[in-house]
Formats: sequence, C-alpha cells, structure tokens
Amino acid sequence: MMDGPDSSDVGRHWYSSAGTDVDPPADGPSLERIESTFVVAETRTEDETLLYFGTPLVSPEAMMRELWSVFRESGYEAQLTVREGNYVIVAEPTQIGINGIPWTNLFLFVATVVSTLFAGSMWYYIDPFSNPTEIWRAWPFTAALLGVLGVHEMGHYLMSRYHKVDASLPYFIPIPTLIGTMGAVIKMKGRMPDRKALFDIGAAGPLAGLIATIGVISIGLHLPPVERPDTLLNNPNTVEFILGYPPLMEFLASVFDQPLYQDDPTRDVNPVVIGGWVGLFVTFLNLIPVGQLDGGHILRAMAGSVQRTIAALVPGVLFALAGYLYYVSGHDINSVLIWGFWGLITAFIATAGPAHPVREETLDTKRLALGILTFGLGILCFTPVPVTVVG
Repeated sequence: MMDGPDSSDVGRHWYSSAGTDVDPPADGPSLERIESTFVVAETRTEDETLLYFGTPLVSPEAMMRELWSVFRESGYEAQLTVREGNYVIVAEPTQIGINGIPWTNLFLFVATVVSTLFAGSMWYYIDPFSNPTEIWRAWPFTAALLGVLGVHEMGHYLMSRYHKVDASLPYFIPIPTLIGTMGAVIKMKGRMPDRKALFDIGAAGPLAGLIATIGVISIGLHLPPVERPDTLLNNPNTVEFILGYPPLMEFLASVFDQPLYQDDPTRDVNPVVIGGWVGLFVTFLNLIPVGQLDGGHILRAMAGSVQRTIAALVPGVLFALAGYLYYVSGHDINSVLIWGFWGLITAFIATAGPAHPVREETLDTKRLALGILTFGLGILCFTPVPVTVVG
C-alpha cells in the first residue's frame, strides 16, 4: 500500500479542476474519464510522458485498478507516484512489438549458437580444441536445443502480443556448460492486465516448448546412434555423464520402439535426443511454482495469493530431495547437487513473487483444467537424478 500526502499538503500545492480549465494532454484520455476517481489539478507533458497532478477520490489501489485500463486504451502505461507531497499519475507510452534491430538479442543468439556447437561437438565425440573447424558437425544438436528453447520463449512472446503486453524478443544465454547455454528469457514490461493474461502468457511457453520437445525427441530416436572412440573406451581416466530419462521420454521411446539405453558400449544415443532431454528438463524447471518462473505465474493466476504460501515451501522440498538422494539413496554429491543449487535459486526468486495482475477475476474452468494438465505434464518431465557422473 502506498502512503500518500495528507489532505493539507494537497490543498496547499494544488487546486481542484472542478470549476477551472485544466487542459488535458492531446494524446491522453479525456479528463471526464479520469475524474470519476481522480480530481485533476494540473497536467504536464515531459517528452512523451504525461503527468496528471491531483487528488484521488478513492483509495489509490482502487483508483489505479480503474484508471489503468483507461490509460491503456489510449496507448499509455500508467502508475501512481508522489512528487513533492502530491499525487501524480505518470503515463508513459506503451510500445508493443519490435523497435529497430534487436542487436543484443541477435548477438546473444549467435554467441549461443557458437557455444552450443562447441558443447554439442563433445556429444558427437569431436574434440573442439584439437579440431575446432569440425564443431559445425554438431549442428543437429544445436538446432534441436535452440529450437525447443526458442519455441518455448516465442510461446510467451506471441501470447504477450495477443494480450497487448509489451515483451522483448528472447535473450539466449551462452555459457560453457555440458549443453552450452543456460536457456533463454524474455523481458516483460508494464503490468499484467488480468489473471487470464497472466495464465495464458505463463502457460504458452512450457506448452509450446513441450510440443517442440516431443517432436525433437521423436526425430532423435529415429536417428542413428553415435560411435564412441576406442581411445575413450580403453582410457581409465574417461569421465562419463549418464543422463536420467524422465517418464515422458521413456514413454516416447516405448511408443516408437526405439532404445534409449544402448546395449553396445561403443554406441551412444544420438545427440538430438539429448537436445530433447534438455527441453524436458527446462520445462520441469520452468514449471516450479515460484517467483518469475512460468509455474509461479500459472499458479498465481490459478490460486491468487495462495501461490506465495506454496512457493515458500518449494526450497525446502528441493533441499529435502537432495538430502534424501544423498543420505538415503546413496547417490554421490555430484548427482544431487543440482537440487541444492535450485533450492537456493528458488529461495531467492520466491521473495520477489510473480507478476501481480491489475484485475483479480478468477479463471474460468477451462483454464483451471489446462493449468492442472500443464503441471501434470511438468511432473512427467521430472527425473530425480538428471545427471550421474562416472569416472
């Protein structure tokens, strides 16, 4: 709740527009639409930003819930602030879509292509250090991985455009890991109009990404395995990374009657399947119901403020999972450390919480059912031990 100035401050600095001539900015909403809840004393224009000085007739929160839509219809994003002891509605023009060439997005995408080619070459048993010109042969892995990540983020972006919520294009994150990236994100700008928009934008990413992931896995399962070099098979210092496959991947393998586990020690699953595995793992992580993760937005839209209570329990669940796998199941520390790491991450981002919609109408039954289905699919993407390090 915002603490505002007392009535004496307002009366001393500004006058009511009632009975006076206050000229509204040319591009903003008419004063008649504003003054049902906010008496305008003065208006100003600073570059493209509109300023309305005055006095709320209702609580600031109730006022902005009503006026936010009024300004949005005129193409402005409005927020209430206080300047020199006076209430001011600051309205900045909204811009939906791309403004100019997104150089930062393009640079990060190209960098991520390079980093995933570098990482992917090792899944093809190509030494990127001794044969750097051969890393291009890992393009199927890069295409699979960036494809599922890109479709996930574009699901968010396109649904943001549909609901007229300003959002950036995806920012891919290159980083030297086993897969060459930490994923991709989009930046949301402005406020979320209602729970429907919050739900639709939050769910569109994992659902679109999951469809793309299923397609990638289906293709990868039909591609030939890769051959392990004899130099690695006979080297006692070789370190092996064994992936844990989630139920959904196991199901797809059984449907297509294609093995995920190779009986021949000289062969490994095609790296395109690994790109699909990443898609499933990213889907699960994004559906963790905390903070700005997709699951946090979806649950906030479905359950309202109850989401914060549930989110507060998530870090403890992840820490407990790591402890169970280590102390009870006997997995090594490298295999369970990821859940301790994500326990810390979720503890941090849970404090910020998800987006807060302007309007709090409850969701319709279809969206509630889709939300339950989405979380159910997320569970099918979970594997307790994602990676086991051997050697």
